[in-house]
Amino acid sequence: MTKIHVYFMPGLGASPSIFERIQLPSDEFEMHLLEWFLPKNEETLQDYAKRMAKNVKHDQAILVGVSFGGILVQEMKAFLNTKKVIIISSVKSNGELPRKMKIAKITKAYKLIPTKLVENIEVFAKFSFGSSMVQQRLKLYERFLSIRDKSYLDWAIDNIINWERTEIDPKIIHIHGDADEVFPIKYIKNAILVKGGTHIMILTKYRWLNDNLPKIMLANE
Repeated sequence: MTKIHVYFMPGLGASPSIFERIQLPSDEFEMHLLEWFLPKNEETLQDYAKRMAKNVKHDQAILVGVSFGGILVQEMKAFLNTKKVIIISSVKSNGELPRKMKIAKITKAYKLIPTKLVENIEVFAKFSFGSSMVQQRLKLYERFLSIRDKSYLDWAIDNIINWERTEIDPKIIHIHGDADEVFPIKYIKNAILVKGGTHIMILTKYRWLNDNLPKIMLANE
């Protein structure tokens, strides 16, 4: 049996180790973990996606992206012949961004986020994972957030806030928690809902994902 190659893209600044609890049947799937690299000066999201797509070495692979990684894999799709693209805790268009991010786009308030204080992990842990549990989970964030480069963080936040995609690709498979704080469910359309899933459900709801991802990936095969 030919295995299905699955490439996983972590969220903003996160290391591939956020997928350490995800297990797919090894007789059917082969997992590959993608890592963020630093963007070039003023590089567009599309150009970055084209560079990242070169790390996908298999035709008809499945892409899985979390949060900002979900935005990136949707842009990578244009440069690859994919079997499926699955996003988790993410958005399918700029219309699904929360109101506060839309306001930030208009006011340019996001440019005031002190990314130069990257040694203070709380600054972007709140943006990456939501604020409700930051204090009790700082050690977790310190483990899983791997890139603290100011230029990367400025670039990433700018590309989330100013994402230009207005039309939702109907082929994108969207898995979303009903308790997501960063991308609230009230703004999300046509997603597979995970009850109690927060923005970090890749870590907290891994049992649900391990049970359901294989079925989702093999559907309509």
